[in-house]
Amino acid sequence: MKASRFLAVIGTLLLAVGFMVLNQSRALAQDAPEDPPFLAEFYDAWASSAHADATAEAFVHWDSEGAIPESCAKCHSTPGYQDFLGADGSEFGVVNAPAALGTTVTCDACHNSVTMTLDSVVFPSGAEVTGAGDAARCMQCHQGRASTVSVNAKLTELGLVEDMNAVNPELGFINIHYYAAAATLYGSVAQGGYQYEGQVYMMQNHHVEEADTCIECHNPHTLEVNVSLCQDCHEDVKSVEDLQFIRMNGSLNDYDGDGDINEGIAEEIQGLQELLYEAIQAYATEIAGAGIVYEPHSHPYFFTDTNGNGEADEDEVNGDNKYVSYTGNLLTAAYNYQVSMKDPGAFAHNPLYTIQILFDSITTLNAQISEPVDMEFAHRSDPGHFDVTAMAFRDWDADGEVPATCARCHSATGLPEWIHNNGIVVAQPISNSLTCTTCHDSLSEFTLLSLDAVTFPSGASLTFGEGEEANLCLACHQGRESTVSVNRAIGNLGDDEVSENLRFRNVHYFAAGASLFGGEAMGAYQYDGKEYNGRNLHGGDEDAPQVCTDCHDPHEFSIQTNVCEDCHDVEEQEDVLLIRMDEDVELVDWDGDGAADEPIRDEIGTMEEALYAAIVSYATETAGAALAYDAHSYPYFFNDLNGNGVVDPEEANRDNGFASWTPSLLRAAYNYQYTQKDPGDFAHNPHYILQVLYDSIEAVGGDVSTYTRPPVEAGE
Repeated sequence: MKASRFLAVIGTLLLAVGFMVLNQSRALAQDAPEDPPFLAEFYDAWASSAHADATAEAFVHWDSEGAIPESCAKCHSTPGYQDFLGADGSEFGVVNAPAALGTTVTCDACHNSVTMTLDSVVFPSGAEVTGAGDAARCMQCHQGRASTVSVNAKLTELGLVEDMNAVNPELGFINIHYYAAAATLYGSVAQGGYQYEGQVYMMQNHHVEEADTCIECHNPHTLEVNVSLCQDCHEDVKSVEDLQFIRMNGSLNDYDGDGDINEGIAEEIQGLQELLYEAIQAYATEIAGAGIVYEPHSHPYFFTDTNGNGEADEDEVNGDNKYVSYTGNLLTAAYNYQVSMKDPGAFAHNPLYTIQILFDSITTLNAQISEPVDMEFAHRSDPGHFDVTAMAFRDWDADGEVPATCARCHSATGLPEWIHNNGIVVAQPISNSLTCTTCHDSLSEFTLLSLDAVTFPSGASLTFGEGEEANLCLACHQGRESTVSVNRAIGNLGDDEVSENLRFRNVHYFAAGASLFGGEAMGAYQYDGKEYNGRNLHGGDEDAPQVCTDCHDPHEFSIQTNVCEDCHDVEEQEDVLLIRMDEDVELVDWDGDGAADEPIRDEIGTMEEALYAAIVSYATETAGAALAYDAHSYPYFFNDLNGNGVVDPEEANRDNGFASWTPSLLRAAYNYQYTQKDPGDFAHNPHYILQVLYDSIEAVGGDVSTYTRPPVEAGE
């Protein structure tokens, strides 16, 4: 046995003897209290852990060198960790000297005067996370040694940024290092993976309360996963091996494109790893000009495939055969592959971040090779309410919080606070997306928060029924404006009077609840003296699907076409767009185009086009300023500076927002936006939508002579 290893073993034995002597001496003292049992428990727990394994490579790797260098001492010795913390009286955050051989991670590494108050961690990217509590002790080491920042720095240094396909022999593999769990956990905050420019990535993965930090999920002494804690939500978990099969209802996309959305999320990651390795090997051969193989247990991990068989053979796995034909694209992809491989718990720490860096690496290489890896059915994010790339959740990243005016529906914690505080919510922390606890008040029973009724922007209190779960949907899918607020903004202005005090009123996105309740909610602008349909009872039958969750899967956000099949010829999602009821109803050609049997969505589409044309004409002829619309750029209506009828890139900015509003133009534009922002209005309440479109066209001087306004009693 090497001397250092011998010393480490002896040190461990001496610590054990010390505990025994302490216990015996106290037992012999007649009046002495018994030794606190937790001390022995902690020691026994630690002694069986990897942190105490004096024979492990993590502690004996430097035996032949005589000391552990500064660059490694922090995490591979107790003196080095104390040196880094400044617990030895030295400067905090720096290892000042090599560490002596023969130690492991002992009690006084994590339990000392500095760690008692340690609350933050700085990652290799330079990002600092504060408020980490006791888990900050873990994250000093379990953070990796590289990041997006260091990879980009090397690419810039070698002048490879301009040509990411150029081979440079000076470019070597950059290794994240082992068990960078904290970097995975904090996702795009830590930038542990290589993050491609222009992409949005998962931030910190918040699990659930009481299972959201290193030491809540892992025993800090044995390092083992607290499986019993997992069982509170994941009843099928009986052992650590079962964790890889966990899959939550918010993860219903097929990430690796293999057609299986029931496999564990760990298996989805494994599928993407296999696809990325395939892409790496194809790219290396075709673009870099040298085959590549990977061996996870031998530094530097990637080697030249000298015989071209695609496998890491024994004679290929050595330092002299390390891969040296890296390009920028190959390095970033290989780096992300290694990131995913060296955190075996990535599927729990931050599965979606891991999926995203793998997905982006594949698509980047696919763009360069002649036979791309098949990604046709693969996905990089979750659907709907769980889409971490959506601006609905990420628009406030730079601000650091979601303002109170938006927090109810655009943060994970806003809706529960709004419900518990009877309609009051303050600014909330930024969120990746909604989470289970946004709608569920129990994660063991998955019971839902309760709302008996919801107040809409018009002031109307509406409900699907007392305690009905779909009332939760109405809390957000109601819009932010109404007939009432538009009238309030207009005041006593004349219909065609241009006023600098008027600005566009935006209903907001997906006001499906307002559409469904129609004239009762007054979500669209309803013209004085006109009558409008109220709540749309689907099929006119109360036993038919009538509430949001009857038709939509609240997790996947998709339409449940199996429900539609009972009455409609629907097999796929797209078939819903073609629905037109014809049983016991005399078909009416609402848009006057001669096709009375076309899908109701097309009837609405024709009137939307007519309304937009009437708005453009009115703006020019009555308001005195040309106008154009862009559905994806706030505030949506802009001055058409060059008169081409299109919002050009240089016109799509707030400074060029249309400002020559009259009451008539504002009402019509509001209703046009309303129909654009509820893409399911043709199902939610088609006749109500046709009514407001007809009235809007007429109000701004459009020709409605060929159209038919649905009567209030009409049903579709």
